[in-house]
Amino acid sequence: MVIVMQHGPPPDLPHGPPATTPIGLHLARTAKAVSRAFDAALAAAGGTVPIWLILIGVKSGRAANQRALAGFVGVEGATLTHHLNAMEAQGLLTRQRDPANRRAHMVELTPKGEQMFGALRHAATGFDRRLREGFDQPALEELARTLDRMRANAENAG
Repeated sequence: MVIVMQHGPPPDLPHGPPATTPIGLHLARTAKAVSRAFDAALAAAGGTVPIWLILIGVKSGRAANQRALAGFVGVEGATLTHHLNAMEAQGLLTRQRDPANRRAHMVELTPKGEQMFGALRHAATGFDRRLREGFDQPALEELARTLDRMRANAENAG
């Protein structure tokens, strides 16, 4: 048996850099820039993305207890507890044991939490308007479909 060693990339791979920026890299760079800018917009209003997501979850009623809230925010329970401890110390929310389930905690906004929600909502909607500049509604709808398709393609990649 003779094994032939080949030097360089396999013959089916192109040589050199791609002629255009790969769409995944372009998307990753864009996502990073948008994320940083959104972080800055929320920080200017006194908040962070985790605080904003927790406030939305509590305010909307979609998260009746801490477990549901962790799922809504997309974090583990311990991470959520860390954020809730800090928010409670800042006077943004209160937690009480659920009388129907002593292991669960109910989370409610304080008046200060309601004020923070308003400030972050204003920052988030302003940021959203900024992102939408130059796009008409059909273009935004097509962009949403395209991003959904890319996410599905990425999640199905093996």
